Amino acid sequence: MIIPNLLIIAGTGTKSGKTSLACKIIEQFKSLNIYSIKITPHFHETTTGLISISEKEGYSIYEETNRETSKDTSRMLNAGAYKVYFAKVWDDQLLTAFNEIMKYIPSDVPVICESPALRNFIEPGIFLIMTSKTINKHKNIKHLQALPHLMFELEELENTDSIPIGFEDGRWYNALM
Repeated sequence: MIIPNLLIIAGTGTKSGKTSLACKIIEQFKSLNIYSIKITPHFHETTTGLISISEKEGYSIYEETNRETSKDTSRMLNAGAYKVYFAKVWDDQLLTAFNEIMKYIPSDVPVICESPALRNFIEPGIFLIMTSKTINKHKNIKHLQALPHLMFELEELENTDSIPIGFEDGRWYNALM
C-alpha cells in the first residue's frame, strides 16, 4: 500500500531521536497543519489528556490533548501538530489500528507517524531512520535500513536547521533529489 502523504520515522533504538525528528519537521512545516501519530506495542497506563477514540481487541487509539507533559505526544502538540493520535497496538493488529486512525485524518494532509513496524506494510512518501551513538536499548531494524529515503544521526540533528524534505500536491518528497 502506498500512502504519499505519510512520513514514517523509525529508529535504531530507544532515545535515538524519533520524536525529536518528528517535532523538528512539525515545527518546520507548521503552516501545513500536520497530523501526527505515535504507535507503540507497549500497553502501559493511559495518562491524563488522552481521549479514547477507538478500542478493540488488540489496540486502543487516543487523541492527545495534554500539552503539559513531557510525553512524546505532548511534545508533538507543542511543536505545532494540528492533531496527535496515540495508539497502543499488538503487532498483529498494527495495520488494522493504523487504518482506523486514518479514518480521522483527511486524505490530503501531511501525516507523520512514529512506527518502525508500519514500514513493513506501507510505502510512505518519505521514510526516515534515526540513529544515535548513545542508544539505551537497540532495536533490530536491519531489514528496514535498506529502505530509508533519508537517515539521520541524533547528534547531527541537533546542528541541522531544517530537514531536506518537502510536502507538495499531497505528498512528502526528498528535497535532495
